[in-house]
Amino acid sequence: MAKISSKPRKQRKILYNAPYHKLPKLMSAHLSPELREKYKRRSFPVRVGDVVKILRGEYRGVEGKVTAVNRKKQYVYVENVTMKKADGRTLPRPIHVSNVMIVKLNLEDKYRQEVLTRGKEVVS
Repeated sequence: MAKISSKPRKQRKILYNAPYHKLPKLMSAHLSPELREKYKRRSFPVRVGDVVKILRGEYRGVEGKVTAVNRKKQYVYVENVTMKKADGRTLPRPIHVSNVMIVKLNLEDKYRQEVLTRGKEVVS
Protein backbone atom coordinates (compact mmCIF):
# COMPACT_ATOMS: atom_id res chain seq x y z
CA MET A 1 0.00 0.00 0.00
CA ALA A 2 1.45 3.35 -1.04
CA LYS A 3 1.91 6.07 1.55
CA ILE A 4 0.00 9.24 0.72
CA SER A 5 1.91 12.42 1.38
CA SER A 6 0.58 14.94 3.88
CA LYS A 7 2.62 17.80 2.45
CA PRO A 8 0.42 20.78 1.55
CA ARG A 9 2.13 21.26 -1.82
CA LYS A 10 1.39 17.68 -2.84
CA GLN A 11 -2.18 17.88 -1.54
CA ARG A 12 -2.81 20.96 -3.70
CA LYS A 13 -1.25 19.19 -6.69
CA ILE A 14 -3.63 16.25 -6.18
CA LEU A 15 -6.60 18.63 -6.13
CA TYR A 16 -5.51 20.64 -9.16
CA ASN A 17 -4.71 17.56 -11.25
CA ALA A 18 -7.69 15.46 -10.15
CA PRO A 19 -9.43 13.53 -12.93
CA TYR A 20 -12.84 14.77 -14.04
CA HIS A 21 -14.74 11.77 -12.66
CA LYS A 22 -13.54 12.59 -9.11
CA LEU A 23 -14.34 16.32 -9.19
CA PRO A 24 -18.04 16.09 -8.16
CA LYS A 25 -17.09 14.32 -4.92
CA LEU A 26 -14.49 17.01 -4.18
CA MET A 27 -17.23 19.65 -4.51
CA SER A 28 -18.84 18.59 -1.23
CA ALA A 29 -19.96 21.11 1.37
CA HIS A 30 -21.13 20.69 4.95
CA LEU A 31 -24.83 20.21 5.57
CA SER A 32 -26.71 22.43 8.03
CA PRO A 33 -27.37 20.88 11.47
CA GLU A 34 -31.02 20.21 10.53
CA LEU A 35 -30.08 18.40 7.29
CA ARG A 36 -27.26 16.57 9.07
CA GLU A 37 -29.74 15.28 11.64
CA LYS A 38 -32.29 14.30 9.00
CA TYR A 39 -29.99 12.54 6.52
CA LYS A 40 -27.35 11.22 8.97
CA ARG A 41 -24.43 12.55 6.92
CA ARG A 42 -22.01 15.43 7.36
CA SER A 43 -21.51 16.65 3.80
CA PHE A 44 -22.91 16.32 0.29
CA PRO A 45 -21.84 17.53 -3.18
CA VAL A 46 -23.13 21.00 -4.11
CA ARG A 47 -25.31 21.42 -7.19
CA VAL A 48 -27.04 24.25 -9.00
CA GLY A 49 -30.33 24.95 -7.24
CA ASP A 50 -29.14 24.20 -3.70
CA VAL A 51 -29.53 26.99 -1.15
CA VAL A 52 -26.26 27.70 0.66
CA LYS A 53 -25.11 29.96 3.46
CA ILE A 54 -21.69 31.61 3.16
CA LEU A 55 -19.61 31.05 6.30
CA ARG A 56 -16.41 32.98 5.57
CA GLY A 57 -15.26 36.16 3.92
CA GLU A 58 -16.85 39.44 2.92
CA TYR A 59 -20.27 37.86 2.33
CA ARG A 60 -20.45 35.90 5.60
CA GLY A 61 -24.02 35.10 6.62
CA VAL A 62 -25.52 35.59 3.14
CA GLU A 63 -27.90 32.86 2.01
CA GLY A 64 -28.75 32.30 -1.61
CA LYS A 65 -29.37 29.81 -4.37
CA VAL A 66 -26.37 28.37 -6.25
CA THR A 67 -26.49 29.65 -9.82
CA ALA A 68 -23.34 28.00 -11.18
CA VAL A 69 -20.60 25.57 -10.15
CA ASN A 70 -16.99 25.54 -11.36
CA ARG A 71 -15.74 22.05 -10.58
CA LYS A 72 -12.21 22.55 -11.84
CA LYS A 73 -11.52 25.49 -9.50
CA GLN A 74 -13.95 24.30 -6.77
CA TYR A 75 -16.00 27.49 -6.82
CA VAL A 76 -19.74 28.05 -6.46
CA TYR A 77 -21.57 31.17 -7.58
CA VAL A 78 -24.41 32.33 -5.33
CA GLU A 79 -27.39 34.50 -6.24
CA ASN A 80 -26.91 38.21 -5.38
CA VAL A 81 -23.23 37.77 -4.47
CA THR A 82 -21.46 39.99 -7.00
CA MET A 83 -18.35 42.09 -7.37
CA LYS A 84 -18.02 45.36 -9.24
CA LYS A 85 -15.29 45.65 -11.85
CA ALA A 86 -13.29 48.80 -12.52
CA ASP A 87 -15.14 49.36 -15.79
CA GLY A 88 -18.52 49.29 -14.01
CA ARG A 89 -19.61 45.75 -14.85
CA THR A 90 -20.90 43.48 -12.11
CA LEU A 91 -19.86 39.86 -12.15
CA PRO A 92 -20.82 36.93 -9.93
CA ARG A 93 -18.30 36.50 -7.11
CA PRO A 94 -16.76 33.01 -6.86
CA ILE A 95 -16.95 31.45 -3.40
CA HIS A 96 -14.83 28.41 -2.54
CA VAL A 97 -16.93 25.35 -1.76
CA SER A 98 -15.25 24.91 1.65
CA ASN A 99 -16.66 28.28 2.74
CA VAL A 100 -20.33 27.41 2.28
CA MET A 101 -22.89 25.29 4.11
CA ILE A 102 -25.86 23.69 2.39
CA VAL A 103 -29.11 24.90 3.97
CA LYS A 104 -31.62 23.42 1.50
CA LEU A 105 -31.03 20.67 -1.02
CA ASN A 106 -32.37 20.62 -4.58
CA LEU A 107 -34.04 17.18 -4.70
CA GLU A 108 -35.64 17.33 -8.15
CA ASP A 109 -33.31 14.56 -9.33
CA LYS A 110 -34.47 11.07 -8.25
CA TYR A 111 -30.92 9.73 -8.43
CA ARG A 112 -29.72 12.40 -6.00
CA GLN A 113 -32.49 11.49 -3.54
CA GLU A 114 -31.47 7.86 -3.77
CA VAL A 115 -27.78 8.67 -3.15
CA LEU A 116 -28.70 10.83 -0.17
CA THR A 117 -30.63 8.06 1.57
CA ARG A 118 -28.53 5.08 0.47
CA GLY A 119 -27.61 2.90 3.44
CA LYS A 120 -29.10 5.35 5.93
CA GLU A 121 -32.22 5.32 8.08
CA VAL A 122 -33.75 8.70 7.18
CA VAL A 123 -36.04 10.57 9.58
CA SER A 124 -39.15 11.78 7.76
